[in-house]
Amino acid sequence: MKFFCLSLLIISGIADSGSGQNKVVGSVDPVFAVAGDDVILPCSVKPNISVVDMRVEWSRLDQKDSQLVHLYEDHEDRNTEQSQSYRRRTKLNQQELPKGNASLKLSSVKISDEGRYKCFIQSKFWYDDATVDFKVEVLGSTPVITVDGFDHSGGLRLQCESEGWYPEPDLEWLDSEGVSLNSETTETHRNTDGFSVRHTITVHQSGKIHCSVKLKHYILETMIITTSNIYNFWKTSVSLFLTAVVLSVTFGRLIVVYKNRVSAVQGQHSLNVILDADTAHPRLIVSDDGKQVWDGKTRLELMNVKKERFNDYLGVLGKDGFSSGCFCFEVQVKGQTEWDLGVTRGSVSRKGLTVVSPMIGYWVVSLRDGTCWARKSPQISLPLSGKPERVCVFVDYEKGIVSFYDVKAITLMYSYTNQSFNEKLYPFVSLGYLSNENSTPLIICDEYY
Repeated sequence: MKFFCLSLLIISGIADSGSGQNKVVGSVDPVFAVAGDDVILPCSVKPNISVVDMRVEWSRLDQKDSQLVHLYEDHEDRNTEQSQSYRRRTKLNQQELPKGNASLKLSSVKISDEGRYKCFIQSKFWYDDATVDFKVEVLGSTPVITVDGFDHSGGLRLQCESEGWYPEPDLEWLDSEGVSLNSETTETHRNTDGFSVRHTITVHQSGKIHCSVKLKHYILETMIITTSNIYNFWKTSVSLFLTAVVLSVTFGRLIVVYKNRVSAVQGQHSLNVILDADTAHPRLIVSDDGKQVWDGKTRLELMNVKKERFNDYLGVLGKDGFSSGCFCFEVQVKGQTEWDLGVTRGSVSRKGLTVVSPMIGYWVVSLRDGTCWARKSPQISLPLSGKPERVCVFVDYEKGIVSFYDVKAITLMYSYTNQSFNEKLYPFVSLGYLSNENSTPLIICDEYY
């Protein structure tokens, strides 16, 4: 399990006590983690003094009988009386103890771990404790939008549902301007798998309709696009109308007769990406048609360089950029074990250690060590059921959206939302950093499923 530290030592707002007295501090705000990840529960002594020779005891306060979570005493862990549910899942960082840091790493977080924790530290001369409130969140399924026909006035009835969330999530409908729309019916149920939600709405205008399901720190979203033709068809033929609706549903895991590509939506088109070999890292080989790229294993000595090339990241840009509208392109990544895909501003530096994040102009998802990541700061691990074989990159320039879809699984991988674009964006494809021993090429797809 990848170590996913969702919280640093949060000690703002807690003042040191006077006269040099030591004080144990934890976290002012609750600490959050996603079920299955690892988390750090913060605890430290202020001012910083070594706790190597002290007793450090972590326990649960919200249980009927106080549970021992972890005990460190006489220079070693002493967990013979540790609660069974925490066995082999807790750890102190031995290198941090001399610095006064007694934070607890809790691995493979479970919903039952949610609660109030006490960190108690005792020396020969003093003792003190601090509490940490820990909250667990479980990400549910990607929202599913179902087209449920029309009402008597020709309004399009939509239903959005998602399941497996914890705690209870919020479901919200938004129009193309980001304005919240009132749900007509709402249902919430809870079972052993968590909370499920279902909301319905009727729309009469064409455009984008978003269904967003969110917790405090996480959000999953699905979008449907309706065109004015749909409402015209309704007036003449219900069967034609339903066909038009099917052709308008594009994003997320949608319930439709068959799977459609983004290119089927009015006002959008697939981008004919041709890789620009003049921007490629010297190790990369770009095919003559500009549709494939792979690591050539040796660094080419290039003469008469026309454009700035990547020199650390094994990256290459598309030849053509765009600064308006909606665009998408697909890349086959099957068999490759390390890659980065997305879009970037043409003005970003391609020299040295490139920090791939929206902060400097990269909107990217990556595969590293078998795990997909959204390259934000910090990075976000994407909870996918398997490795994608083909990825669709979709951009709505005006709305500031960059979304990534697993084409085969028909699922949304991740969306960057509320972004601000002020110059041309270019397709960005990379085989990782410095070198890639896997010879499988990344392939720009011209045929869409």
